Amino acid sequence: MNWVQLAGSIAAILALAGVARWLRLGESRIGSAAEAREIAEDMLAGFYAHAALVSQDGGAAIVAGNGAIAVLKRHGAQVAARRLLAPLTLGPAVEGVTVRTGERLFGDVTLLGVLETDVRGLEASLTRV
Repeated sequence: MNWVQLAGSIAAILALAGVARWLRLGESRIGSAAEAREIAEDMLAGFYAHAALVSQDGGAAIVAGNGAIAVLKRHGAQVAARRLLAPLTLGPAVEGVTVRTGERLFGDVTLLGVLETDVRGLEASLTRV
């Protein structure tokens, strides 16, 4: 292998990385409450969302719907979702609140910049008529 081939290979790799970044491939950030509601409705059959809380880093969200709460979190380049029933089990986090899903493979979900009172308010919205 000569230096021209090596330089060409490196340039091609950098070009492909630039195109992937420009197309936002591999990005699974949850950008807004509206986007979180849409993702929850798309991923969970029969789920109709009405309110959502999104983590500051866009890595997680909880969405209140028709009698249940959807928990969303980044999972690689995708977003994973689970349906939970109230009452939620919450735990403290350094800069937010942690929702304990009770599912070992899915794990707990930490919402940065979200308070426990916000989550309890979202949870209470399920019982309002």
